[in-house]
Amino acid sequence: MQPLTEHRLVSGPVVYGFLRLVRVPRARQDALVASLAEYCRSHELQLSGLFTDRVAAGSSSAAFTGLLDVLALPDVYGVVAPAMSHLGPKTIAAERGRQIESAGARLLLLRCPRPKPSTVSRRAPVHRTRSGTTRVVDAES
Repeated sequence: MQPLTEHRLVSGPVVYGFLRLVRVPRARQDALVASLAEYCRSHELQLSGLFTDRVAAGSSSAAFTGLLDVLALPDVYGVVAPAMSHLGPKTIAAERGRQIESAGARLLLLRCPRPKPSTVSRRAPVHRTRSGTTRVVDAES
C-alpha cells in the first residue's frame, strides 16, 4: 500500500528570505530568522536562502543584488520578508518591490501593511444580511 501524499516528503515552492538588519541585537535577528522559517514551514514553502542587508543608505546593496540574481534561477517562487520595511525606507522599498515582481517572483510579507482608514463613518450601524454579506447603513438615511 502506498503512503498518502501528505506523508511523502515533497518540496514546496522555493523562496528566499530578505532581512534588513541595521544595528539590530542578535536576539532580534534570531527571532526574525525563526519567524521566516516558521512562516515557510506552515505555508509549505522551501526557504532556500536568506539575504541580509546591513547597510542603512542607498537603494543598491550587495544583499539585494544577490537576491535579484537568485530570482533569475528557474523554479523560484518568491521572496519572503517580515514586513515591507525590511526592503528599506518607503521609496526604496516600493522600488525594490517592483524589481522583485518584474523578476517574475512574488513578494510574501509576514506582516501586511495596515489598511488605510475607511471613508465609512465608524458610528454608522452595520447590518448583516442573511446571505453573509455586510451592509453599512448610514444613520441619516
